[in-house]
Amino acid sequence: MALATKDLSICLENKLILQRVSLTFTPGRRTAIIGPNGAGKSTLLRALASLNMHYEGQVLLDGLDVRQISRKKLARRLAILPQGMTAPPDITVGALVDYGRFPYRSWVHASDAKADREAVEWALECTHLREFKHRQVRSLSGGECQRAWIAMALAQQPEILLLDEPTTYLDIGHQLEVMNIIEELNRSGKMTIIMVLHDINHALQYSDEIVVIKDHGVFAQGTPQDILTVDMLATVFGVKADIFVNTQGAAVLSPVSLAGDRAVR
Repeated sequence: MALATKDLSICLENKLILQRVSLTFTPGRRTAIIGPNGAGKSTLLRALASLNMHYEGQVLLDGLDVRQISRKKLARRLAILPQGMTAPPDITVGALVDYGRFPYRSWVHASDAKADREAVEWALECTHLREFKHRQVRSLSGGECQRAWIAMALAQQPEILLLDEPTTYLDIGHQLEVMNIIEELNRSGKMTIIMVLHDINHALQYSDEIVVIKDHGVFAQGTPQDILTVDMLATVFGVKADIFVNTQGAAVLSPVSLAGDRAVR
């Protein structure tokens, strides 16, 4: 199942954010979207998920304009975890994750209780939260809470999962825990993952493809090894960096100073 954009242009409050962006996201792969602050990464993700449909051009799912797909049908195939989610007071983890079953329910027909229960249990298992099912969300740590939100998205049983900065505000250990969960979802279930990331090394280690957004459009797209270079960091982010190989044999980018015009500000 391919998700794509064709000549996608978005303005917010009369400000151009994205202009004629055409992208195809490879099914079954992990794609990281990176770029400077304000480049339009989250805006692109929200358009892909139909949270913002005020755009020119098209968002396509299997070649069909998503505007022609009902919201519930779309939610059965695609789930998004935006930034800044807040849970209702006193809600338990299990109840929060159960909210993810909304695409399968209606006012007219009763939902399949067994299917709902199995989907919730699967989502809790994927995110290592089974023993937290009856805990209140407000009692969780930041990392545990983020995993609960991911579980809610997984309860939709999507083929495509969109994540907007899933490791923001988490400590290093919880960041790695979340990224490992994402990696396992992709590896075991071939789930297509599209994620906005700020950590360049997470993008380097946990993605199959990179999309760089800059100056309202796509600056580059390709494999992490081809895209995430010292020259790219200097051009896109204005940062000088060293690159080395860690003890696991993985390349690591280490920023050392500002570059070019930014260095003299």
